[in-house]
Order: sequence, then structure tokens, then C-alpha cells
Amino acid sequence: MSISPMAPTYSRALVFPKETLHGGLAPDTNESAGRDQVPSYLRVHYWWAYIHPLGVKVFERQWLVNLILWGNYSRLRDAALNELGQSLPGSTLQVACVYGDLSDRIGKRAATAQGRLDVVDVVPIQLLNLRSKLSEGTPARLMAMDSTRLQLPDHSYDRALVFFLMHEQPANVRRQTIREVFRVVKPGGKVVIVDYARPRWWHPLRYLWWPVLAALEPFALDFCRQDIGSWLPASRVNRLCRRNFFGGLYQLVSCGLNEASRHR
Repeated sequence: MSISPMAPTYSRALVFPKETLHGGLAPDTNESAGRDQVPSYLRVHYWWAYIHPLGVKVFERQWLVNLILWGNYSRLRDAALNELGQSLPGSTLQVACVYGDLSDRIGKRAATAQGRLDVVDVVPIQLLNLRSKLSEGTPARLMAMDSTRLQLPDHSYDRALVFFLMHEQPANVRRQTIREVFRVVKPGGKVVIVDYARPRWWHPLRYLWWPVLAALEPFALDFCRQDIGSWLPASRVNRLCRRNFFGGLYQLVSCGLNEASRHR
């Protein structure tokens, strides 16, 4: 099996290039080593959803993901896709794997425009699961990387998507992830974030769902207390658009990056 030409640059990452997308691991990768690099907060709080093979098998059901999102998966997925664009030439980065068909749809839009999709995740089993879902011929590279230390060049992507990742991260990890995502997106590019938000005061789930999140996803409450804009690097954002969904329980934030930073 061949290794992606960029793989030597990312020597600590498990790389699943398009050439081996539907085959086994590249021969010089070490899945167990990648698993050992999974952050402690993931192992402690989310082993049941993202790390254990049974959890992956259980949650890889789009109807279940839709249920967890109170029937809003398709709406949020389509909103993210439309914000990225109907045509995706160049390079698109997705930070963290997602249950459901979001990545496959991004890959198809990239394929029609001769673009490329890169997906990074710190949990190798998530990349293996995603590889099994992608359509044949998808122009994708799947790479095992920590979102706080992306082994990717500065200004190397035209756009990036972070879909329901940040609420799962502690505040310091979340800030580092955002810093890294903005670092690798080109000036004039776009960063799209979809996640929880502070629901309207009248929303019944504000009082029913948040206690559940507090128990299962303890870092999610940050999105009830703090505006997502406060975590973004203001010096790099020249346009910020926000859309709320389902009574404000979810939000999509689209950040247009400053062209001027190209010359800094």
C-alpha cells in the first residue's frame, strides 16, 4: 500500500489516504500507538460513545443521532453543508468524525469540484468507522491527530468545519482547538462551527436537557454560560454570521477570515 506524499510531514499521525481508503492501515502506522494518544478527558467522559467498539456500533445509526438532537440532525447537517458551499474546490478540513452521513456528503461536493476532504480525529476507531461509510472514490484523507496540535501547515485549507466537537472539550482544550483551526485555514477562507447554544428562556429543554448534558457531557454547560464569539480570534475574523436553530438550543457560526492576514 502506498502512503500519502504528505504523510512524512505528519510522522506522528495515523494517515488513511485516499489510496488506501477502503483497504487496511498503511503498513508503517501503529493503531495502538494512536489509541494511547487519546486525551484523558475523552477516555474519562466519552469512552462509551466514541472509543469502545460497541459504542461506535450503537451510535452509528443516523436515526439515533437525529433522536439525540431532537430531530434536528438533517437540518443542522444541511445548514453546515450549505454554509460550506454547494461546490467545494480546493481543500476542506473537517475536525473530528461525525456519526451519520455528513462527511460523505462533504466528500461528494468536494469530488464534483475536483477538491479534497481531510478529516482529522484523535480516536483511530472513529477514522476506521468513517472510512467504512465513505463512498467509493471519495477524495479524502483520514488522519489521526489531536485537534489541539494539528500537524498541518499554516494557511493550507480553504475552509474548515467543526461539527458538535467543542462542547465535548474542556475550556482550555477548546481554545487550543480553535486556535489551531484558524491557523490552518487560509486568509479569506471560512470556518464553520455548529454546536449547542443557550436556548431561549421559554424553551422547555433548557430545564430538562441541560441537566442531562451536565451529567453526560459536563463541558457542554459552557455554551449556556458563554458566547461562542468570545473564544474566536477577533483579529482574524472580518465577518461573523450566526444562525440559531430549535429555539436557540443549537447554533451555526460562520467566520469569514481576514484577507489582510495574508500579508502579515
